Amino acid sequence: MKTVRILIADDHQLILNGISDMLRPNKEFRIVGRATNGEEAVSKALKLKPDLIFMDISMPIMNGIDATRKIKKKLPAIHILALTQHEEKEYVTQMLKAGGSGYLLKNSKKDEFVEAIELVMNGNHYLSRKVSEQMISDLIHSERDNSSPQDEVTLTRREKEIIVKISEELSNQEIAEELHISLRTVETHRRNIMQKLKVKSVVSLLKYAARRKIISFH
Repeated sequence: MKTVRILIADDHQLILNGISDMLRPNKEFRIVGRATNGEEAVSKALKLKPDLIFMDISMPIMNGIDATRKIKKKLPAIHILALTQHEEKEYVTQMLKAGGSGYLLKNSKKDEFVEAIELVMNGNHYLSRKVSEQMISDLIHSERDNSSPQDEVTLTRREKEIIVKISEELSNQEIAEELHISLRTVETHRRNIMQKLKVKSVVSLLKYAARRKIISFH
């Protein structure tokens, strides 16, 4: 395999340094650039034209999914691997639809990074082992529940926690502090919940949650 020129896009310096340090000893990989937000990722991709991009999903200014869509539109030959902490299938689906070649979790081991790079550079797709298992489980669960009402939607434990906090009239910042997660993660979950449930207001969201007994009004 020829030398793979890699751009890493992530807003956490620790992740940028960690991936660089992990891959640098392998002479088949060359880190040609870094980006700390989606907009910068698009700009550097157009300038550097790397072979592969590790793309975080939750980034400021422009998220990784939108950045992937823009890059693939202008440079379709670039391979983009999502690098994220989100395991939910909705993120996987959105990333692949945007043109991503694969989905890798940030806590993956070095051998999985190398395997993912080799596979996508050969024109294949790659899903993190844990994500693959989760999607298979979801598929089996979906088949079993085929007789369920059409409007039944599966929410993750974290999404339900956030809905409960919304019902308590907490702001996104307060929810982030209570659940010990970043503000951006709360915003991403909240946006995803609204899209998943096809609701446009908090009132509609809470009505759905009450019907499904996620929350209760006393």
